[in-house]
Amino acid sequence: MSLNVPLIEVNHLQAHILAHFIEDANPVPPAFPFLCLTVSGGHTMIVLVKDYFDMEIIGKTIDDAAGEAFDKIGKIFDLDYPAGPIIDRLAKEGNPDAFQFNKPKLENYDYSFSGIKTSVLYFIQKEVRKNPDFIKENLNDLCASVQKTIIEILMKKLEKAAKDLNIKEVAIAGGVSANSALRKAMEDNKEKLGWNMYIPKFEYTTDNAAMIAMVAQLKFERGEFTDLRTTATAKYDL
Repeated sequence: MSLNVPLIEVNHLQAHILAHFIEDANPVPPAFPFLCLTVSGGHTMIVLVKDYFDMEIIGKTIDDAAGEAFDKIGKIFDLDYPAGPIIDRLAKEGNPDAFQFNKPKLENYDYSFSGIKTSVLYFIQKEVRKNPDFIKENLNDLCASVQKTIIEILMKKLEKAAKDLNIKEVAIAGGVSANSALRKAMEDNKEKLGWNMYIPKFEYTTDNAAMIAMVAQLKFERGEFTDLRTTATAKYDL
């Protein structure tokens, strides 16, 4: 107030998506309209981005987020928190086809990850009763199989949305976008489906100050300021 500095509201989820417009995040930023698979510990959604601040959620998780599923399954495997990066690392030494886990059957673009968590839990309980060292002896294969299943769930809906809406500009954002298998799946679709594919640098995937500043810059340029009556909100829709 004393310095007459304008106050700017920033939506955290918008910031993850708009991280693609940070100067060095991508060689070229996505063109509007584009689809952005926004995946983190707390959110999993497909967002149709029509302009910087014109976004529509066309699909989202009806229960757990993908990152949450990684962490909960990691707990079953007795891995440290957050388990996502650990599963990603161990999966590189495992066979992704070693074990099969349930996938949801939802008709629209929505996601569900509670089923795979339950599927893994029951499977582990059954195998550990037969062999108490089952997890330790098969940890790499378990991680690879879980990761493959979660990535396939994510990509199937994203591919369907891109096809239905005839959109070739496709991006990923959020902490889980640092996952190596998800990045490879995006790269594969670049060749297979002709996508213009956008993956931000690792430092712009997890929560970071630059993505907040990116939103602030765009709003500052548009003169979109707020006043001291505004409050922070833990849950806020796009």
